[in-house]
Amino acid sequence: MQGIWEDFLTIIKEEAGSRVVETWFRAVSLHQWDALNKTVYLQAPNSFVKDWIKSNYIDMIQLHLKRLLHVEALKIVFLDARSAAVEQIQPAVALAPAVAMSAQTIAVKTAVATYDRKQAGHLNTHHIFETFVVGPSNSLAYAAARAVAENPGVTYNPLFIYGGSGLGKTHLLHAIGNHIKASAANAAVLYQTADRFVNEFINAIRFDKIHRFQAKYRDIDVLLIDDIQFIANKEQTQEAFFHIFNALYESSKQIIFSSDVYPQDMQGIAERLRSRLACGLITDIHAPSFETKMAIIKKKAEHSNEQLTDEVALFVASRPVNNIRELEGCLIRVMAFASLTKQPITLELAKKVLLWSHDGGNVAHGIDLEQVCKVVAAHFKFSVLELKSKNRNKELSFARQVALFLMKKVTDKSLRDIGFYLGKRDHSTVVHAVEKIEAHVKETPEFAHELKRIELSLKSART
Repeated sequence: MQGIWEDFLTIIKEEAGSRVVETWFRAVSLHQWDALNKTVYLQAPNSFVKDWIKSNYIDMIQLHLKRLLHVEALKIVFLDARSAAVEQIQPAVALAPAVAMSAQTIAVKTAVATYDRKQAGHLNTHHIFETFVVGPSNSLAYAAARAVAENPGVTYNPLFIYGGSGLGKTHLLHAIGNHIKASAANAAVLYQTADRFVNEFINAIRFDKIHRFQAKYRDIDVLLIDDIQFIANKEQTQEAFFHIFNALYESSKQIIFSSDVYPQDMQGIAERLRSRLACGLITDIHAPSFETKMAIIKKKAEHSNEQLTDEVALFVASRPVNNIRELEGCLIRVMAFASLTKQPITLELAKKVLLWSHDGGNVAHGIDLEQVCKVVAAHFKFSVLELKSKNRNKELSFARQVALFLMKKVTDKSLRDIGFYLGKRDHSTVVHAVEKIEAHVKETPEFAHELKRIELSLKSART
């Protein structure tokens, strides 16, 4: 019977997507098939999973299991692992609504383990207000973060900070958490990325720990969620988070979000959750000015016990990078090279590290995502907007894959940053593009030469 269930999961993955399978159906097993009475027994880990599947996927289960078992009709019986209750469901019976994770559901018995107030809450102790460089591009966000840290749960709740990747949003979230922990050691402060929240929720369902999950978030005083946009298109996670938000907000607990996207521009977010995200203070962070870049570089160097000359700081600050994280990466490369070769940090050394190619030309520092996009677009006679679009024209899709491949090869950007830049695509799209272009290079020598010409164009465009 295991083979039948695996075939069923394959079909559901194609029809409803891998997220649905991994979140819900992997937690369920086909316990027994009673061929005589045409009855399927499905084992669910708890009533929460059972009720959700009954309400949302029962028709799909009926349809595909009938086909796989070669019967015209069947009964489905859910075995609840927690209560050992057995419930029979006929295909024609109207289903009750799913049991939502309400504020009352979150308020579980105190016997269930809650959040440990002594733990660090995933906070990075190096990210504090004192090491954050304030400039015109981030002054409002900084002031709001300080106000929240001084008076959590009262001033600006929730606080929503948005801006491009690598501009300091994460630093401010950690700084808020660290300041509150320093002021009130017993405060329950939790920093969580949206990805980690999603995975935690999925595991809570799969391993029958949903009550522990609910209790943990109920007991938090300050919740900091980074990159909240990554819960987009995850309906069940949004449902869970919606009720967690309400429970914390109604208890005057502080909630802080960060995102690359303004709340009203988020796609794949339920309207009622979007309104919660936008109900407090929304503040943004822009790309830093040149003067702020200089200040960041000097402060970062001082923190590492290095003194930079003005000409070195000026040169590093002039690098064509898109955000503070990349700027700090440039400085770290210079300092690391100087330390490893036991040389002083001079302008000549900085130029050698940041302008010359390393690793046999695999990474050409100084080339950014915008340059790659422009060069590839010009080569294939498309516009940059077309490369970033959702158009799946065959020639355009190929040009887009070349752009993704080169962005991965000649820049230091993460897969997530690359995908987000080129039309807000996910990292798996970048991986697929890289694999496809690598295979095409091996199979087609003419294309390999063409790719080399594009790379030469990129090097000539480098500043």
